[in-house]
Amino acid sequence: MTGPWGALPRGLAAELRKEQQTTAAEIIREIRQQVPEFSRPLAGQFGAGIQHGVESALAEFAELIEGARNDNPERMRVYRALGRGELAEGRSLDALQAAYRLGARVAWRRYARVARRVGLGTEQLVVLAEAIFAHIDELAAASVRGYAQAQADEAGALGRSRSQLLALLALGTRGAELDHAAELADWPLPWQLCAVALTPEDPARRTGGRRRGLPDLVLAELDGPDPWLLVPEPDLYLRDGQVRALLEERGGVIGPTVPPHQAGDSLRWARALRAALPRPTGQGSAGSAGGVVDGEEHLAALLLLADPPLVRLIAARRLRPLDELTPKQRQRLGDTLLAWLQTNRGSAPDVAARLGIHPQTARQRLHQVQRIFGPALADTDVRFELEIALRARNQAPGPAPATRAAGARGRSPD
Repeated sequence: MTGPWGALPRGLAAELRKEQQTTAAEIIREIRQQVPEFSRPLAGQFGAGIQHGVESALAEFAELIEGARNDNPERMRVYRALGRGELAEGRSLDALQAAYRLGARVAWRRYARVARRVGLGTEQLVVLAEAIFAHIDELAAASVRGYAQAQADEAGALGRSRSQLLALLALGTRGAELDHAAELADWPLPWQLCAVALTPEDPARRTGGRRRGLPDLVLAELDGPDPWLLVPEPDLYLRDGQVRALLEERGGVIGPTVPPHQAGDSLRWARALRAALPRPTGQGSAGSAGGVVDGEEHLAALLLLADPPLVRLIAARRLRPLDELTPKQRQRLGDTLLAWLQTNRGSAPDVAARLGIHPQTARQRLHQVQRIFGPALADTDVRFELEIALRARNQAPGPAPATRAAGARGRSPD
């Protein structure tokens, strides 16, 4: 038999049982008087738990002296329940630990009188004290485990609620259903948020979808083929160091900032931009991180990505006059035409400044453009469709500047 109680005479157990009821009453009275958190009336589940815990501890101590130790882990259920109860009451374990220590002192005082009455010597009194406090330490440890398990269970329930909320936000849910889900998830609905599409995690560096220090209010779905984040108040949380590190590592594409009921739109746009990114050479099917892309910088690209077949049809029709040229000529004159359109039909110096070429070169190219497209360039609808076609031809979303990736959002796109 292990434990200091094995060195005590078994007959002591019967004498201690005679004191059990009054000892329990004294312990509870002292706890209520000296531990403020337990000073209220012992009613309901709270009172029953304390009463049962004290009585069980005294009864089990007598059994230990008799050699009837029960190693079934379930015998500690009552003490684990006390730990869980403290979390449910919104307290730390400090009050319960104080109650355990106080209970041990009262038990020692009462049991020492019994031990002297039955003739135990000084050495056995020392063993008795050691046995009492070893027993209390074991019970307190069980309460710590119960408290920790309750925390884990609570976190698991919260995690499930937040996963459900994330799914509802992705579906564009609004109104009372969204409000209720946010309340269950302990997630205050922000005025604005954005979705961030990520590349799947490199299997060689897989962390099992762990959040790794992300802010509590940043919702995350990091497993699966289409991982993503939901970031409330982007101006604040996109500046967080852990968020920035994850975006850099996983090639985050930040969707436009929207109200909560449009979270699904922000996610859809972010994923569309991510799909349009050129895949770096040598990367697998998942693509590569390659830097952070901010959707706020690419709203025009998002519009073009909304209906690619239609954009291709417009491009095929409006750019047909360039078909007879060489690829190099098509690129050069297409760039010139786009620069002219984007400078509001600017002069040769305006176009030259935009393209970084000599004004005379720009003037020669503009003459070619006018000759190829002719009077159609005077039509506002034609010019609009030409700009769509040329933007689509050249469109390739790129990484955002560092300040934007860090969360400085809201500037109008060029």
